[in-house]
Amino acid sequence: MSIKIDRVSLNRRDVLRTSAAASASLVAGGLFTPSISRAADRPVISHGLQSGDVTGSSGMVWARADRPARMMVEWSTTESFANSTKVQPLDVIGATDFAGKLPLAGLPSDQEIFYKVEMLDLADFSTGGEALVGKFRTAPMNKRDISFVWSGDTAGQGWGIDVDRGGMKTYRTMAGHTPDFFIHSGDTIYADNPVTAEKEMPDGGIWKSVTIEEKAKVAETLNEFRGQYKYNLMDEHVRAFNAEVPMYVQWDDHEVTNNWYPGELLTSDDRYKVKSASLLAARATRAFHEMSPIAVHPHEPYRVYRKISYGPMLDIFMIDMRTYRGKNSKNDQSERSADTSFLGREQLDWLKREMLASQATWKIVASDMPIGLVVGDGDNFENGANGDGPVRGREFDIAEVLSFIRANDIRNTVWLTADVHYTAAHYYDPNKAQFQDFTPFWEFVSGPLHAGSFGPNKLDNTFGPEVKYVKAPEDGQRNLPPSFGLQFFGHVRIDGKSEVMTVTLRDADDAALWSVDLEPKRSQAI
Repeated sequence: MSIKIDRVSLNRRDVLRTSAAASASLVAGGLFTPSISRAADRPVISHGLQSGDVTGSSGMVWARADRPARMMVEWSTTESFANSTKVQPLDVIGATDFAGKLPLAGLPSDQEIFYKVEMLDLADFSTGGEALVGKFRTAPMNKRDISFVWSGDTAGQGWGIDVDRGGMKTYRTMAGHTPDFFIHSGDTIYADNPVTAEKEMPDGGIWKSVTIEEKAKVAETLNEFRGQYKYNLMDEHVRAFNAEVPMYVQWDDHEVTNNWYPGELLTSDDRYKVKSASLLAARATRAFHEMSPIAVHPHEPYRVYRKISYGPMLDIFMIDMRTYRGKNSKNDQSERSADTSFLGREQLDWLKREMLASQATWKIVASDMPIGLVVGDGDNFENGANGDGPVRGREFDIAEVLSFIRANDIRNTVWLTADVHYTAAHYYDPNKAQFQDFTPFWEFVSGPLHAGSFGPNKLDNTFGPEVKYVKAPEDGQRNLPPSFGLQFFGHVRIDGKSEVMTVTLRDADDAALWSVDLEPKRSQAI
């Protein structure tokens, strides 16, 4: 089936019961399009609402119109919008594909915030579309229970939105936990994975995807990169989730192309007319920031790494393992150089400085790649891990961070990641490691949200990871479709009284596969 993306509107479940739902006609079992006559008369919010980077006093609100429009936003602490606060409006035009995001500031802490978005036609301010309403809860100033989910990898390997199979159901399952927020650990789109109307599954069945023009080929133009995000937002479960759960988003490789690095030339990939990965990345970066509710850094508008403070018990360090790396290589350099860069000096110094300053009980490092799993790139290596042995290549950056944490007695660090398309729990123990200058810590892996399932990957003993749990395809199977039951997310709960962190690995059907309770360390030996 083929649907014009700019004419997709919201289903009533995408907004709160008190909001005005867009007038729509049902097509394709959960995808909606407004009538042509109505769309010609009034602006439409085309792809739902998103919120992100919520703190104790602020948050970002995103929406997209179907034409040049004035984005009107107001917020309130009540569903009735009594005593609401209006935000300075934003004009959205073709330069951003009619997408816009506005910061909400001065919000009360630990408070449910309702926000309303309406689009006014720039050609006639008296003509406004239906308002949509979303919500989120601000971070607390005092200790309370915290609940959040994380995962990655959406719409990968050509497994698009199959309406007959329920669409992207993992988002619906995550929403059932009413999380305070969601960490999207990267591969938010698959710009290098086209979606066709039909795709054969390993069991002989046919996967039938909704298709659009922008997903018919690899993304090269700015509009094609934007279209990748708009495609995902066509799914009813994604839109419903976004309307009620704020997101902290990072990127990895598929926002541009598989395993890319700055300066790479795609000479052997005949799918690309644009051969410069850096040129593709420039367009992809702009699309990522335009189409995601990520806060805008005051000095670096396209920066991904940042810290999110979520009350006295939790700081989240969103890192970027993609932008500042050297080229993919054998990754076996015995000394540091520009070629061994993984996080980059500026980000490394920022991470150490912010972790040292953190007073939160728990420090989550939200990483777009695992530390100790080997991910290849042909004859080269894609992430830091490069096989058993001492610290080499990109592992120097990881070793520096881990040594700094130990030397400065920074307690209760936990790493969350996705990328490898299966779920696992890893415990890093210096007594089992080649490099031993670090404090033991946990790394939890979960994904994909809606993509092919792979793995498990080989472990690298440099930092001594031990697999405590893993669920992945068996018998060497690869690229299993979402309907095969190997779609995963992680759920974290921090108890407001004991501060115990409970991490649970779950599947798309919400089965609790494995769980662990982590006691916060009040003192730590060096």
